[in-house]
Amino acid sequence: MKSSTATTASDSSIEKRLAEFVDKFEPANAGLIRQCRVELRKLMPTAIELVYDNYNFFVIGYCTTPRASDCIVSIAAAANGVGISFYQGATLADPDRLLQGSGKQNRFIRVPSIKTLRAPETLALIHAAIAQAKVPLPFTGVGRTVIQSVSSKQRPRRKPESAA
Repeated sequence: MKSSTATTASDSSIEKRLAEFVDKFEPANAGLIRQCRVELRKLMPTAIELVYDNYNFFVIGYCTTPRASDCIVSIAAAANGVGISFYQGATLADPDRLLQGSGKQNRFIRVPSIKTLRAPETLALIHAAIAQAKVPLPFTGVGRTVIQSVSSKQRPRRKPESAA
């Protein structure tokens, strides 16, 4: 079952739910998700954060409109780690060959630490993705966070315990 958050939800209740989603992860991954969110919000202060706590992944997309198809980049997290997904990554110039994936549209970078996101090569890809957005980000204002969907059934957000 999927549920959407009412648009009348307060910022504090949205932040509380978001914290609950992130807290499902191992502390190291939870911390990295939070750090990535801070960094991406600094880069795109007017973007709309679309949040999906789905079966396979927890995702925070940074979009120019409330439509997922207008996503620029996303934080995508699972039990095995955190990545940055570029919605139109297949069309980005990638001279440093950072982007992984072979789909027609999406590409991603694994983010083992915040240093990866802060690297000049990664920031160049993010800026290029922002520049090629179909709908440009607003120059003024502040973004908002929308919890788009939550799946009642999800893969574990933590790695299974090793057998002793």
